[in-house]
Amino acid sequence: MRALTYHGAHTVKVDTVPDPILMDSDDIILRVTATAICGSDLHLYRGKIPSVEHGDIFGHEFMGIVEETGPAVTAVQPGDRVVIPFVIACGSCFFCQMDLFAACETTNTGRGAILNKKAIPPGAALFGFSHLYGGVPGGQAEYVRVPKANTGPFKVPGTLLDEKVLFLSDILPTAFQAVTNAGIGNGSSIAIYGAGPVGLLSAACARMLGAEQIFMVDHHPYRLAYAQRTYGVIPINFDEDDDPADTIIRQTKGMRGVDGVVDAVGFEAKGSTTETVLATLKLEGSSGKALRQCIAAVRRGGVVSVPGVYAGFIHGFLFGDAFDKGLTFKMGQTHVQRYLPELLGHIETGRLAPEVIISHRMSLEQAAEGYEIFDKKQEDCRKVILTPGDSAIALPEGDGPALVLGT
Repeated sequence: MRALTYHGAHTVKVDTVPDPILMDSDDIILRVTATAICGSDLHLYRGKIPSVEHGDIFGHEFMGIVEETGPAVTAVQPGDRVVIPFVIACGSCFFCQMDLFAACETTNTGRGAILNKKAIPPGAALFGFSHLYGGVPGGQAEYVRVPKANTGPFKVPGTLLDEKVLFLSDILPTAFQAVTNAGIGNGSSIAIYGAGPVGLLSAACARMLGAEQIFMVDHHPYRLAYAQRTYGVIPINFDEDDDPADTIIRQTKGMRGVDGVVDAVGFEAKGSTTETVLATLKLEGSSGKALRQCIAAVRRGGVVSVPGVYAGFIHGFLFGDAFDKGLTFKMGQTHVQRYLPELLGHIETGRLAPEVIISHRMSLEQAAEGYEIFDKKQEDCRKVILTPGDSAIALPEGDGPALVLGT
């Protein structure tokens, strides 16, 4: 089969690799019909995540048709159309029983990213996201072996286009968890740092849940303009405003700050010279610039919600400010399976239209080009989806001005 594989920082290519086979009794083989490039994939692409090996298959946002099932699989059958959560969970361990699927303690053969892990087992394995998270081949491929298929695959109606439901695999539940963790509801105010795919869908979820004010901070004018036009955000370009938190506070009631804030940037935030040097010397693992801004922008008693990936030490965390303001922090990988039925309902009723953020539709064979375009923010790229087996991708009827490459 054909699959996107890693060959060093900023070097990926589509190779012919062996087809996957059933390995455990509760595995399925999935024929991929749509996959996507996630912002988290760029961390791998840039060589920022340890334990990524040459030949690893990337991709944790994908869906398709069940081709083959193991003898213990009862939840799906060949021919079913399913979305695959990026979190691989067993469904029966201590954490899965609490719907904390990303903390599943049975699926990850890697050590996880936690430094002070003591005897604690790692969290769940993830598709296509390094050997820290199990080294499980990802979904930017024609076929995928899906473990724990009685817990993961989520059936979707044939009446909905792939791209309307594809983001149920990761970025839509990630955005929804981030916004609900922030306690956003009718009349709330929220600041979202990062206007990438998760940030944009966080704005969509916040708007759906009744947020009154949505501030969005980024430094790519085209992304901010899109968010303002599509979700009615108040845009702030940090290349032009060196203290977005102050600007946000001055526009909130009583100058108290926002009710909740979402850090959809994570450890590759554009930080200070000091942070750049410390990160280069491996003396810290993450830039704390976005997180410091979040702590500053939120009101007393508010919530800082962090879906952006962080690792290791952070310079200038400002824990004293967080204590003084009585803040709550909620963060971590997404418990995808928990949210799927509710989010599918919102898509079916039209309350959410996650597919509108797609800017580029490409074939799997063009995946390397897609990574470069997404990484360098070329052609006003917001989100790239890939279709295996096609050299030309048709634009869905009635859709917006997304670029169609390969025609």
